[in-house]
Amino acid sequence: YAWDANEEYLFKAMVAFAMRRYSSKSSTQISNVLLCNVTDRVSFWFVVTDSSKNVTTVPGSEVEAAIRMNRNRINSAFLLNDKTLQFLKITSTLSPPVEPSTPVWLIVFGVVLCLIVAGIVFLIVSGIQKHKKKNKESTERENLEEKAEVTLENGIPCEALDLKTGHINGVFAADDERFTSL
Repeated sequence: YAWDANEEYLFKAMVAFAMRRYSSKSSTQISNVLLCNVTDRVSFWFVVTDSSKNVTTVPGSEVEAAIRMNRNRINSAFLLNDKTLQFLKITSTLSPPVEPSTPVWLIVFGVVLCLIVAGIVFLIVSGIQKHKKKNKESTERENLEEKAEVTLENGIPCEALDLKTGHINGVFAADDERFTSL
């Protein structure tokens, strides 16, 4: 944006504000902040004079400390940040790192724990299903075998048939050898 006399006045006011807050004295005025060598690229240097003596300058260490203490207010006044508003010889104030509300290790632990619990539940459910299926098959076999053993014909119990291999009637086995095949 354009740097004009109004912007210079705002800058002087913010530096005077910073000096007043730092030293807890209300003696620093806007007229005590002097801008020198202002260029088109908005670079300049400034000094702060002591209002009681009006000739001597405030030590640079005090000015640096005052600006460092109120840097966020100065940046906010100009809608800038530490990267766009640079004070030479004054280190920028870094914002503290953002800490998540939940620690990262707790999130990882929760995910791993959920996977383990899901695996255990899966194994238990699949084991129960296999056990039920096995019980069902064995009861069906027993029912078929019981039916085959208890078969009655004309009130006379018959031999149990082997359902898998079948049963060969021995009476007709000898007859097959007597006849020739066609």
